[in-house]
Amino acid sequence: MKLSHIVPIAAVLAVVALAGCANTIRGMGADTANTVNATQSAGQRVARSAN
Repeated sequence: MKLSHIVPIAAVLAVVALAGCANTIRGMGADTANTVNATQSAGQRVARSAN
């Protein structure tokens, strides 16, 4: 197979792989935000109960 045939195929595969990563990274960001919110809520509950 010639290099001129391999390069476009490799480019398409790279784009598909990167598109799949975008959803994973977005999901990780949402999970991290939820964790931060839960931690802050727990801290506020502890502070209220200590008063």
